[in-house]
Amino acid sequence: MADAFVFPSPPPAPLARPRSDVSARVGLVGLFGLLVWVLVCRNWAGIAEAFAIPGPRQPMAGPFAAVAALLCSGGPMILWSLLVDKVHRDPATGLDWARPRLWREGLDTGLTKLAGLWATWGLIGVGYCLARWYWAGQWRFAMELIGAAAVPMAVLSVPYVLWLERVLLRPRDGAWHFGALLIGRTDAEMPMVWHHLRVWAVKGFFTAFMLSILPGGFASIVGFDWRAVTGDPARLANWLTELLFMVDVQIGTVGYLLTLRPLCAQIRSANPFLAGWVAALICYPPFTAMGAGGPLDYHLFTADWSVWLAGHQVMLWLWGCWLVFLTGAYAWATMAFGIRFSNLTYRGVLTHGPYRFTRHPAYLSKNLFWWSASLPLLTTNHSWVEGVRNCAMLGLVSAIYYWRARTEEAHLAAEDPKYVAYSAWAQAHAPVTRAITGLLRRLH
Repeated sequence: MADAFVFPSPPPAPLARPRSDVSARVGLVGLFGLLVWVLVCRNWAGIAEAFAIPGPRQPMAGPFAAVAALLCSGGPMILWSLLVDKVHRDPATGLDWARPRLWREGLDTGLTKLAGLWATWGLIGVGYCLARWYWAGQWRFAMELIGAAAVPMAVLSVPYVLWLERVLLRPRDGAWHFGALLIGRTDAEMPMVWHHLRVWAVKGFFTAFMLSILPGGFASIVGFDWRAVTGDPARLANWLTELLFMVDVQIGTVGYLLTLRPLCAQIRSANPFLAGWVAALICYPPFTAMGAGGPLDYHLFTADWSVWLAGHQVMLWLWGCWLVFLTGAYAWATMAFGIRFSNLTYRGVLTHGPYRFTRHPAYLSKNLFWWSASLPLLTTNHSWVEGVRNCAMLGLVSAIYYWRARTEEAHLAAEDPKYVAYSAWAQAHAPVTRAITGLLRRLH
C-alpha cells in the first residue's frame, strides 16, 4: 500500500451538481421495507394470534429476526435497482449482456477465478480463527452466521462465476490473477493480486463487525416500550437515535453483503493509502482508540447530556431534537448509498441526498453528535483539568475523522474524474462545505 497521498488541482467549479451514480430512491425503498419488518416484529403477538400461527405470542426481537431484516431492506433495493434503475445495463458493471460467450469459452478463466476466490475465503477464515476476539461476546453470532453460510456460498459461487464469465468484458480480474498466482501461472499480475486482497480485506473485516452489532440494535428497537418515554424528552431522543443507528447498521450491512457486479455494486477499488487504513481501523473494534480505556477515551468523569440539562424541560427538548437531527443526517448519509455502502472503497460517486450539502455528512454529523451528547468540558468531579483533557481527546478523535476524509478524497479523486468535479462543485455550492471552506480561508 502507498503511504502518501496527493490531490489533483481542482478544476473550475461546475455550475451543475454532477449526476449521482446511485439513485436516491434505492435507499428509500430499503428503508420502507425495513420499517415494515420492524412493525411486523413489534406486533408479532397480535399477528400470530390473528392468523393462528404456531409459536410464542411475543415480539420477534431475536438475532435471526435481525438477519431477516436484511432481506426486507435488501430485497426491495435489489428489485428497484434491477427493475427501475436497470443498473445491470450500466457500463460500469463491465458486463455485455448482448454478446454472451459460450459456457466452455469461460471455463478456464472461471475455474482459475474460483481457485482465487476460494483461497481468499480460506485466508479470511484463517484470520477469523486466529483472532480471539471473534469468538467472544457479540462477535460469536457473526462467526456462527458466516460459518453457516460458508458451504452454501462456495456451492453457489460456481454457477455464479461461470455465468458471469459469459458476459464479462474483462474476465481477468483480481480473483483470476490471485488464482493464477496460486496455480503457478506466469501471467499473474501482482498489482491486481494486491488490489483483490485489499478488496476482500475490507469485506472480511467490516462484514463480521456489522453482523456482530446487528442483533443488539434491532432487539432494542423491537422490544422498546413506548410507555417509557411519555413526557420524557431525553428517553424519547435516545430511543429515536437508537432507531436511526439501527437503520444505519441494517442498510450498511446490506451494502457489505451485496458487492455484486450485476447490481453495479462491485467494489471497484479499495483505498490504496496506508494512512486511510490506519485512520479507519482505529475507529472500529478491536482497534478502537476512542472507546472506554482507549488512548483517546474522552469519557472520563463525563455524564450524559440529559444529566447536565436535568430540570430544564425546554432545553431537554431542544437538545434532544438537535441530537436526533444529527443522527438522522448520519443515517441518511448511509441510506443514500443504497446497496453500495462500505468503508475504504470506491463503488461510484454520490452527489445526492446529504451529499448536496457537504462532502462528508456522516463524519460531520457523527462528530457533532459526540461533542453535543458528551459535553466533554463539563465533568462530574468539577475538575477543569479533566474537562480540558476530555476536549483535547475528543478533538483528536475529530482530527482522525478529518484524516479519514482526506484519504478518502485522495482515493476517489484518483479513481474517478467525476469526484474531482463534484468536490469542486461542493466547495463552491454545497452550503456546509462552502461555509467551512470560507471559514478556513479567513483563518489563514
